[in-house]
Amino acid sequence: MTFSLLGRCPRTGQIGVVVVSSGMAIGARASHCAAGIGAVISQHRTDPRLGPRGLDLLRAGRSAQQTIDALVASTPHIQWRQLAALDAAGTTATYSGVRTRPEMSEVAAQDSCAVGNNLVNARATPAMLLAFQSDPTAPLAERLVCAAEAGLAAGGEHTPAHSAHLLVMERHSFPLIDLRVDWHDHPVTELRALWLRFAPLMNDYLTRAIDPDNAPAR
Repeated sequence: MTFSLLGRCPRTGQIGVVVVSSGMAIGARASHCAAGIGAVISQHRTDPRLGPRGLDLLRAGRSAQQTIDALVASTPHIQWRQLAALDAAGTTATYSGVRTRPEMSEVAAQDSCAVGNNLVNARATPAMLLAFQSDPTAPLAERLVCAAEAGLAAGGEHTPAHSAHLLVMERHSFPLIDLRVDWHDHPVTELRALWLRFAPLMNDYLTRAIDPDNAPAR
């Protein structure tokens, strides 16, 4: 049903999420990220309320593991949820409830973690992590898209994927990158195309927001 990766770039301070799902408009429900704070994924019978709650816990100084522990302890129906968190220091934590649909997989490391459910096999999340870690000098968004491509290539879900989301925060309250494929037969391919189209425009849009007097006219 869904596979995702949370990642941080220590060089730039960027924090981001990539998520792919058989469901429609997964970015509207699963991905939650705040600059300088961290990121939270809520998936599998997704409860979108858990993302903002998780970010509040991170904002209050909880670590990724403490955040996951607090969500698990305080959430009804937690057995249906699959969660992941990444804090500002790059530590990560994951949780998969006992009713998470197999094949379920989760893998965590410094500065990144991946979770998935209803997978063809358990190789998808390790493949995502390896792809994300392969070139630490690449832009965070590129590394996240590579992770999504690797997860799909490793088998992906039993059900065909239809939506994808790429979210990256940097220094501001608004996203540096927020690209969504809400319904498509090949959402990861479409997400790659959107990222390649957006990348050369990204800094122009940022300048328009923070320094409009010096923004390019295009």
